[in-house]
Amino acid sequence: MGISSILSVDEAEPRLPELNVVDVRTPGEFASGHVPSAVNVPLERVEGSLAELRSAAESGPLLLVCASGARSEKGAALLASHGIAAASLTGGTRAWAAAGHRLEHPPGPGPVRAVWGMERQVRFTAGALVLLGLALGLLVHPAFQLLSAGIAGGLVFSALTDTCGMAVALGRLPFNRRGAAPHG
Repeated sequence: MGISSILSVDEAEPRLPELNVVDVRTPGEFASGHVPSAVNVPLERVEGSLAELRSAAESGPLLLVCASGARSEKGAALLASHGIAAASLTGGTRAWAAAGHRLEHPPGPGPVRAVWGMERQVRFTAGALVLLGLALGLLVHPAFQLLSAGIAGGLVFSALTDTCGMAVALGRLPFNRRGAAPHG
């Protein structure tokens, strides 16, 4: 049975047993709750996991999931460019949970502390750095305003290229790597 490039929660939920669900969020985001039976392959590791993903796609349709659907759409496009069919879950885990479906959490000691989604982490970090640059520019030396200008330039570059260096850097922080699933 084929699979379209985008599935809604209502389309995906009854098909969950036949789908190979791949969550492309960071390990920390994955640990804070994911679609049942999902495996974690962060978006930046998808290209390095092509052999495993191709094998999974041969055993059943791939469904990529992230927080909102944006990263999973990028992942599905990347896989398609390598000849691997995959769908993206519209609205991601937010839509899944909002529809009343349960999220799984990896086993571990104690309660799982929620990790902010990557987009929220980037907005917070960029905003904090802009404010820091402005404050230091006013209080210490005007050259510190270059920090704010650099962040603004990075945001423009990120929008134009649809990439985000800050997200890559933040994804490497320990709290975003917590609960990483072994792969490949």
